[in-house]
Amino acid sequence: VAGSTAARRLIVGSSAARPTIGVLALQGDFREHIAVLGQLDIDSMPVKRADQLGDIDGLIIPGGESSVIDKLCRLFGLAEPLKSAIRSGLPVYGTCAGLIMLADTIADAIEGQQSLGGFDLVVRRNAFGSQVDSFETELEVPVLGEPPVRAVFIRAPVVESVGPKAQILASLGDGRVVAVEQDNLLGTSFHPELTGETRLHDYFLAKVRAA
Repeated sequence: VAGSTAARRLIVGSSAARPTIGVLALQGDFREHIAVLGQLDIDSMPVKRADQLGDIDGLIIPGGESSVIDKLCRLFGLAEPLKSAIRSGLPVYGTCAGLIMLADTIADAIEGQQSLGGFDLVVRRNAFGSQVDSFETELEVPVLGEPPVRAVFIRAPVVESVGPKAQILASLGDGRVVAVEQDNLLGTSFHPELTGETRLHDYFLAKVRAA
Protein backbone atom coordinates (compact mmCIF):
# COMPACT_ATOMS: atom_id res chain seq x y z
CA VAL A 1 0.00 0.00 0.00
CA ALA A 2 2.77 2.42 0.93
CA GLY A 3 4.53 1.70 -2.36
CA SER A 4 1.40 2.48 -4.38
CA THR A 5 0.90 5.64 -2.32
CA ALA A 6 4.43 6.71 -3.13
CA ALA A 7 3.81 5.99 -6.80
CA ARG A 8 0.69 8.18 -6.75
CA ARG A 9 2.72 10.89 -5.04
CA LEU A 10 5.28 10.68 -7.87
CA ILE A 11 2.57 11.28 -10.46
CA VAL A 12 0.97 14.18 -8.60
CA GLY A 13 3.75 15.69 -6.54
CA SER A 14 6.97 15.48 -8.53
CA SER A 15 5.93 18.31 -10.84
CA ALA A 16 5.65 20.67 -7.89
CA ALA A 17 7.94 23.69 -7.89
CA ARG A 18 9.09 22.73 -4.38
CA PRO A 19 9.46 18.96 -4.04
CA THR A 20 9.68 17.40 -0.61
CA ILE A 21 12.69 15.13 -0.08
CA GLY A 22 12.65 12.49 2.60
CA VAL A 23 15.84 11.40 4.35
CA LEU A 24 15.79 7.91 5.86
CA ALA A 25 16.43 8.67 9.53
CA LEU A 26 16.87 5.30 11.19
CA GLN A 27 20.66 5.54 11.60
CA GLY A 28 23.61 7.37 10.10
CA ASP A 29 24.29 10.95 9.03
CA PHE A 30 20.76 11.89 7.99
CA ARG A 31 21.01 15.28 9.74
CA GLU A 32 23.83 16.33 7.42
CA HIS A 33 21.72 15.59 4.34
CA ILE A 34 18.81 17.54 5.79
CA ALA A 35 21.21 20.46 6.35
CA VAL A 36 22.38 20.37 2.70
CA LEU A 37 18.78 20.34 1.49
CA GLY A 38 18.14 23.34 3.71
CA GLN A 39 21.05 25.17 2.07
CA LEU A 40 19.39 24.47 -1.28
CA ASP A 41 16.05 25.80 0.04
CA ILE A 42 14.43 22.40 -0.44
CA ASP A 43 11.70 21.10 1.84
CA SER A 44 12.78 17.91 3.60
CA MET A 45 11.61 15.55 6.29
CA PRO A 46 13.12 12.65 8.24
CA VAL A 47 11.51 9.35 7.29
CA LYS A 48 11.07 6.64 9.92
CA ARG A 49 7.71 5.10 8.99
CA ALA A 50 6.24 3.54 5.87
CA ASP A 51 3.23 5.87 5.87
CA GLN A 52 5.57 8.84 5.35
CA LEU A 53 6.57 7.60 1.88
CA GLY A 54 3.36 9.03 0.48
CA ASP A 55 4.44 12.53 1.55
CA ILE A 56 7.74 12.69 -0.35
CA ASP A 57 8.87 13.14 -3.94
CA GLY A 58 12.32 11.60 -3.45
CA LEU A 59 14.36 9.85 -0.77
CA ILE A 60 17.97 9.99 0.40
CA ILE A 61 19.45 6.97 2.19
CA PRO A 62 22.43 8.27 4.17
CA GLY A 63 25.75 6.82 5.15
CA GLY A 64 26.00 4.78 8.33
CA GLU A 65 26.09 1.05 9.03
CA SER A 66 24.39 -0.77 6.18
CA SER A 67 23.71 -3.88 8.26
CA VAL A 68 22.08 -1.76 10.97
CA ILE A 69 20.01 0.23 8.49
CA ASP A 70 18.87 -3.06 6.95
CA LYS A 71 17.82 -4.51 10.32
CA LEU A 72 15.99 -1.33 11.32
CA CYS A 73 14.19 -1.10 7.97
CA ARG A 74 12.84 -4.60 8.51
CA LEU A 75 12.12 -4.03 12.21
CA PHE A 76 10.07 -0.89 11.51
CA GLY A 77 8.24 -2.37 8.52
CA LEU A 78 9.95 -0.12 5.98
CA ALA A 79 11.84 -2.65 3.87
CA GLU A 80 9.01 -3.96 1.69
CA PRO A 81 7.32 -0.55 1.20
CA LEU A 82 10.70 0.92 0.21
CA LYS A 83 11.30 -1.88 -2.29
CA SER A 84 7.86 -1.27 -3.76
CA ALA A 85 8.43 2.49 -3.94
CA ILE A 86 11.77 1.99 -5.70
CA ARG A 87 10.15 -0.34 -8.23
CA SER A 88 7.39 2.23 -8.76
CA GLY A 89 9.94 4.89 -9.69
CA LEU A 90 10.56 6.84 -6.49
CA PRO A 91 13.85 8.75 -7.01
CA VAL A 92 16.37 7.58 -4.41
CA TYR A 93 19.92 8.75 -3.72
CA GLY A 94 22.13 6.49 -1.60
CA THR A 95 25.45 7.64 -0.14
CA CYS A 96 27.96 5.10 1.22
CA ALA A 97 25.76 2.71 3.23
CA GLY A 98 22.83 4.01 1.19
CA LEU A 99 24.51 2.78 -1.98
CA ILE A 100 24.92 -0.65 -0.37
CA MET A 101 21.23 -0.66 0.50
CA LEU A 102 20.31 0.03 -3.14
CA ALA A 103 22.58 -2.59 -4.72
CA ASP A 104 21.03 -5.78 -6.07
CA THR A 105 24.01 -7.76 -4.73
CA ILE A 106 26.31 -7.21 -1.73
CA ALA A 107 29.53 -9.14 -2.34
CA ASP A 108 30.52 -9.46 1.32
CA ALA A 109 27.22 -9.16 3.19
CA ILE A 110 27.25 -10.33 6.79
CA GLU A 111 25.07 -13.33 7.60
CA GLY A 112 21.41 -12.49 7.04
CA GLN A 113 22.08 -9.02 5.61
CA GLN A 114 19.65 -7.88 2.94
CA SER A 115 19.44 -4.90 0.61
CA LEU A 116 16.51 -3.04 -0.87
CA GLY A 117 17.89 -3.56 -4.36
CA GLY A 118 17.01 -1.81 -7.58
CA PHE A 119 20.55 -1.00 -8.75
CA ASP A 120 22.02 -3.44 -11.28
CA LEU A 121 25.29 -3.59 -9.32
CA VAL A 122 27.54 -5.71 -7.15
CA VAL A 123 28.87 -3.66 -4.22
CA ARG A 124 31.57 -4.58 -1.69
CA ARG A 125 31.30 -3.15 1.83
CA ASN A 126 34.26 -1.43 3.56
CA ALA A 127 36.31 -1.83 0.38
CA PHE A 128 38.77 0.88 1.42
CA GLY A 129 39.51 -0.51 4.87
CA SER A 130 38.61 0.55 8.38
CA GLN A 131 37.82 3.97 9.86
CA VAL A 132 41.52 4.85 10.09
CA ASP A 133 41.83 4.35 6.33
CA SER A 134 39.32 7.12 5.58
CA PHE A 135 40.52 9.67 3.04
CA GLU A 136 39.55 12.64 0.90
CA THR A 137 40.30 13.17 -2.76
CA GLU A 138 39.45 15.39 -5.71
CA LEU A 139 37.13 13.37 -7.92
CA GLU A 140 36.22 14.14 -11.51
CA VAL A 141 32.47 13.70 -12.07
CA PRO A 142 31.94 14.59 -15.73
CA VAL A 143 28.17 15.10 -15.48
CA LEU A 144 28.83 17.85 -12.92
CA GLY A 145 31.57 19.62 -14.87
CA GLU A 146 34.31 21.57 -13.13
CA PRO A 147 35.62 21.87 -10.49
CA PRO A 148 36.18 18.30 -9.24
CA VAL A 149 34.13 17.05 -6.32
CA ARG A 150 35.84 16.95 -2.93
CA ALA A 151 34.94 13.37 -2.00
CA VAL A 152 35.19 11.92 1.52
CA PHE A 153 35.49 8.14 1.82
CA ILE A 154 34.72 6.68 5.27
CA ARG A 155 34.66 2.87 5.46
CA ALA A 156 33.26 3.22 1.97
CA PRO A 157 31.93 0.58 -0.40
CA VAL A 158 33.10 0.16 -3.98
CA VAL A 159 31.09 -0.93 -7.00
CA GLU A 160 32.72 -4.19 -8.09
CA SER A 161 30.64 -4.73 -11.22
CA VAL A 162 28.11 -2.69 -13.13
CA GLY A 163 25.27 -4.40 -14.96
CA PRO A 164 23.89 -3.22 -18.31
CA LYS A 165 21.09 -1.19 -16.70
CA ALA A 166 23.43 1.01 -14.64
CA GLN A 167 25.76 3.81 -15.72
CA ILE A 168 29.12 4.81 -14.23
CA LEU A 169 29.36 8.48 -13.24
CA ALA A 170 32.80 8.53 -11.60
CA SER A 171 35.80 6.30 -10.90
CA LEU A 172 38.99 6.74 -8.94
CA GLY A 173 42.32 6.86 -10.74
CA ASP A 174 42.79 3.12 -10.23
CA GLY A 175 39.49 2.41 -11.97
CA ARG A 176 37.37 1.62 -8.92
CA VAL A 177 33.79 2.80 -9.51
CA VAL A 178 32.46 5.16 -6.85
CA ALA A 179 29.43 6.92 -8.41
CA VAL A 180 26.60 5.42 -10.45
CA GLU A 181 23.07 6.05 -11.66
CA GLN A 182 20.23 4.02 -13.07
CA ASP A 183 16.87 5.48 -14.03
CA ASN A 184 15.43 6.82 -10.77
CA LEU A 185 18.47 5.84 -8.68
CA LEU A 186 21.71 7.68 -7.84
CA GLY A 187 24.51 6.31 -5.69
CA THR A 188 27.91 7.42 -4.41
CA SER A 189 30.48 5.58 -2.31
CA PHE A 190 31.50 8.89 -0.73
CA HIS A 191 29.86 11.60 1.38
CA PRO A 192 29.26 14.90 -0.46
CA GLU A 193 27.17 16.09 2.47
CA LEU A 194 30.30 16.34 4.65
CA THR A 195 32.29 18.75 2.47
CA GLY A 196 29.81 21.48 1.59
CA GLU A 197 29.39 19.98 -1.88
CA THR A 198 25.83 20.48 -3.13
CA ARG A 199 26.04 19.59 -6.84
CA LEU A 200 25.21 15.90 -6.36
CA HIS A 201 22.14 16.83 -4.36
CA ASP A 202 21.21 19.25 -7.15
CA TYR A 203 21.73 16.46 -9.69
CA PHE A 204 19.43 14.24 -7.65
CA LEU A 205 16.83 17.01 -7.41
CA ALA A 206 16.81 17.21 -11.20
CA LYS A 207 15.87 13.52 -11.23
CA VAL A 208 13.08 14.22 -8.76
CA ARG A 209 11.66 17.05 -10.82
CA ALA A 210 11.84 14.94 -13.98
CA ALA A 211 10.24 11.87 -12.43
